[in-house]
Amino acid sequence: MQEELKQIRHEVLAKLKQVQTLDALESLRIQYFGRNGKLTTVMKGMGKLSKAERPIVGKLANQIRAEWSEAFEQTTQELHRQQQAQQLAEESVDITLPGRKPAYGKAHPVTQTLERITSIFTQMGFQVATGPEVETDYYNFDALNTPADHPARDLHDTFYLTDGYLLRTHTSPVQIRVMERQQPPVRIIVPGKAYRVDYDVSHTPMFHQVEGLLVDTHVTFSELKGILASFVWQMFGAETQTRFRPHFFPFTEPSAEVDISCTVCVGAGCRSCGGTGWIEILGAGAVDPEVFSAVGYDAEQVTGFAFGMGVERIANLQFRIPDIRTFYENDLRFLQQF
Repeated sequence: MQEELKQIRHEVLAKLKQVQTLDALESLRIQYFGRNGKLTTVMKGMGKLSKAERPIVGKLANQIRAEWSEAFEQTTQELHRQQQAQQLAEESVDITLPGRKPAYGKAHPVTQTLERITSIFTQMGFQVATGPEVETDYYNFDALNTPADHPARDLHDTFYLTDGYLLRTHTSPVQIRVMERQQPPVRIIVPGKAYRVDYDVSHTPMFHQVEGLLVDTHVTFSELKGILASFVWQMFGAETQTRFRPHFFPFTEPSAEVDISCTVCVGAGCRSCGGTGWIEILGAGAVDPEVFSAVGYDAEQVTGFAFGMGVERIANLQFRIPDIRTFYENDLRFLQQF
């Protein structure tokens, strides 16, 4: 039995030097020192030894276990160190390599245009105002002097909800809300979303508007023309011409539509402008006295003007995009151009 134990000691120490992984080390431990290992099997035969041999064999077995435990611990630590060193080498970062540039997002062209419009008017002294997108008939139509039989109230133009609520068809209701809680002077712009039942190359069910309102004593139509001309020059360039055409809006009187010289042909006439050299961009006019009555203003004491423009329309002209629906198709090939 002593010879068997010495043979086991020689085998274990020899194989221990060849171990390369922690898994192999554990397999070696089980092979020799596990419940059915070689050393355990040999030690089960101690009962057959004489009383004189038992202490000698027991002492030798304990020496083998002690040697194994020490060698096992040293080998375990060495394998852990090697494993850690290998992991660090594999995960090391070469700090001399050039960094990877992150992919930055870009502002949507409609957002860019909206921010540009807002910036121009705030520099002129206008304050930004906002209001709810879910409105009532009163704020969306009645207070804005829109008759009950006006076509704009038709179901095919307006998204009606329940209990007299609707999705606002323009940002003009905010005018009423601001004037209800503020006495003149009022000088605001209202950027925001509006909704109409419409979908083609120049209309979408949801779109963006910028509404403008200025109310004070002795406000004239000439001031409206000057502000809008300044806006057009800053938005499209100083060479851009403007013209005002008589029009009708329920909440302004007199009213006008504002055209600019075509941004494609510079007024010469092309397909984009229908050969006229002009493109309509917004509507405007002097605030109707009936609107002032709805908010408790004295029309004999104050005057004002209002204007409204579609942001997508301005973006179309600025970026020369033929179909407004392209803005909302989320095609990265299109969006990455801006």
